[in-house]
Amino acid sequence: MHLDVVDLRNFYYRTQLGRAAQRAVRDRVLGLWPAGQAEMTGLTVVGFGFAVPLLRPYLEHARRVIGLMPAEQGVMPWPTGLPNVSVLCDEVRWPLETGMADRIVMLHGLETSDNASALMAEAWRVLGPGGRALFIVPNRAGLWAPREGTPFGCGRPYTLGQLDAQARAAGFVPERQAAALYIPPSHRRFWLRSAPMWERMGQQVSGFLAAGVVMLEVSKQLHAPRRGGLGEAVRRPLRVLEGQPRPSAKPA
Repeated sequence: MHLDVVDLRNFYYRTQLGRAAQRAVRDRVLGLWPAGQAEMTGLTVVGFGFAVPLLRPYLEHARRVIGLMPAEQGVMPWPTGLPNVSVLCDEVRWPLETGMADRIVMLHGLETSDNASALMAEAWRVLGPGGRALFIVPNRAGLWAPREGTPFGCGRPYTLGQLDAQARAAGFVPERQAAALYIPPSHRRFWLRSAPMWERMGQQVSGFLAAGVVMLEVSKQLHAPRRGGLGEAVRRPLRVLEGQPRPSAKPA
């Protein structure tokens, strides 16, 4: 089940609960990938699904920021007040060169995809060697997945084990696990005002159990091909004299 871009925009930008969720997830992403000049200069950051609420901090220092939105979802211009960087695309054929991305953030993409394995493979293709990707999905055990009134209640929720296995099958190397969104999915003012407290407590006490989303950071590692050379030649026996007649003793 694909989400509609209008519903996503309205949730994240026009409701207090959506803004609280945006802040909670974005702060956790920034904890993993700081957006400072030293960390982001020269890097290409790609978001897929509806990751643009998480990408604004990277606009200042990253070399390039691209927001990919699948055709089944729809696209909207982003960011507001700046040149548009959002692109409509096929979810398993991104309009990017192989190895172009240094960082990939996927939010509301994997759990709603009709072909999650092919989507993972496309992310692997676009990510450059040594690059990092961050997959963010609804937590199967969390409070948000059963609530259909938010984007986190759509599609297939994951456990960390399931997400890890799917990433490994696509060729990624898992690096770090994280979680966020501990605030209950309620529009009540009390919960919204106490959202920062819930995030701090959740990180310290409940870990992944009560989190609304789980995150898996992965890397793309390519092993250098083995080539022949001096070492290979030395290991082979010398055959200079092959084919030459061997000297024999002559009778006196």
